[in-house]
Amino acid sequence: MVKRFAVRSLVAALVALLAAGSVCGQGVAPATGSAATWPARPLRMLIPFAAAGAVDTTGRLLGQKLAEALGRTVIIENRPGAAGMIAIDALLKAPADGYVLLVGAAGVLATTPAGQDNPIYDPLKDIDPVSLIATFPFVLVVNPALPARNLDGLVKLAKKQPAAITNATTGQGTATHLVAEYLALAAGIKLTHVPYKGDNPAAIDIIAGHVSMGMLTPVIMVQQVKAGRLRALAVTSPSRFAPLPGVPTVAEQGYPGFEAESWHAMVVRAGTPREIVVRLNQEIVRILRDYPDIRLAMENAGGTIVGSSPEQFGAYHQKEMVKWRKVIKAAGLAPG
Repeated sequence: MVKRFAVRSLVAALVALLAAGSVCGQGVAPATGSAATWPARPLRMLIPFAAAGAVDTTGRLLGQKLAEALGRTVIIENRPGAAGMIAIDALLKAPADGYVLLVGAAGVLATTPAGQDNPIYDPLKDIDPVSLIATFPFVLVVNPALPARNLDGLVKLAKKQPAAITNATTGQGTATHLVAEYLALAAGIKLTHVPYKGDNPAAIDIIAGHVSMGMLTPVIMVQQVKAGRLRALAVTSPSRFAPLPGVPTVAEQGYPGFEAESWHAMVVRAGTPREIVVRLNQEIVRILRDYPDIRLAMENAGGTIVGSSPEQFGAYHQKEMVKWRKVIKAAGLAPG
């Protein structure tokens, strides 16, 4: 039950909340640092990207349900820029008291810091895992005019004309770049990197024939493949992707064990009381399990709902860091 305030105090509190960012839910209470009484005031949820993107959508959906579950306001704060490091910096500067959460993706929480010479944070030491939320495959797409009907055909083209296959990514060192390099290492080919500022402009230039291929996220690619504007040669998930059931995995096409996925997850600052992390995890897992609208939104974005324990996500996170550091080193992408 939310405590009653004088009208003037209530108005002032609401104005302060609205000024701080988007608001999910209701509820304002006096501050307290005790884990036993958490949450006793509004929570802030940091999103490392601009509004309306995939991670923002995930965060807002969870924020709304989390506010209902906890009986406290969840304020959504979009902190885009610097490959997500602006949001990470804000998290690390906040107290480790469970009132500041971050919903991020694989790039922010794994691949970007793995590829930096002097990252602003250590993902395995400076943040505590709460839950893996969902995973998303990458889709290998090419221009339909490219004479490659499957992955083997693309590899043969690349070997016949070294570096002639141009690869559109969402930027140097991003997940889409590293996944393509991972495939190139596995297949023994060279790709010419062409960075863009997002999946959309990358897909547009593949469709126009300005670049050969891209290992991109499914939210846009599925529509373009079904419309015939792009040809999908493979998906990087361990099993076939339901929206494109006729497209085989990379592993099925001669590369056993090949697996690469993007993912969304919730984290807090390292040192957050264990009981708060457990409570957050329980609520997130329950929300992902019990709300069909959350599941539908994730599926529409090409994702598969997970919902894990902090320990499961922590082990997965560590595995991802090791994997991408090896790819970065092997591909000669290490800084310096």
